[in-house]
Amino acid sequence: MKRRTKIVVLGSALLLTAAAASAATASEAPSPRGAAVSETDRPREAAALTGTAKLHRSAGDDITFSFDAHLAAKDKADPMKATGTFAFSHYRNGDGARAEVAVDCLLTGGKVAVVSGIVTESDLPGVEGKRVGVTVHDLGRHDRLGYSWAATGTPAEMDGLPKCVSSAPFEKVAKGTGDFTVVPWQPEF
Repeated sequence: MKRRTKIVVLGSALLLTAAAASAATASEAPSPRGAAVSETDRPREAAALTGTAKLHRSAGDDITFSFDAHLAAKDKADPMKATGTFAFSHYRNGDGARAEVAVDCLLTGGKVAVVSGIVTESDLPGVEGKRVGVTVHDLGRHDRLGYSWAATGTPAEMDGLPKCVSSAPFEKVAKGTGDFTVVPWQPEF
């Protein structure tokens, strides 16, 4: 091999090595103590429920649920330390209501999640300050959902619901709208 070719090959090898080292460093973030921690070394959150979907209703009702609920890894032993929000709305022929909820509990198992919280804002009379719960079954394109007021008709008619309580996921999500993601809880027993 000619000297000039050797220099080009050696230079290319050094550039590739530097690029790989740079990429490895970029994927690391400093830990609280200053040491680098890669993404794969960080603990995943203990549980999560995220996503938005519309429910299937042949009568044309527009019913939407959105979730952004999380249980931090440090709170793995206590699902009542979950944080986040969820929202739901139900409209038909221009009439209906919506609600915003502050999460107070999140339990997940496999692809099923139960989340509850206190309604913080709503245009449905008698709902603010009440606890509601929702269950989601993450089945990919065929997600299902249930809610604590299924038997009563509205959340306003419920009193004293405990944290992390809801109904079975009996409702079907409208085709093409379900993007729920459940991160399963893995408590240590």
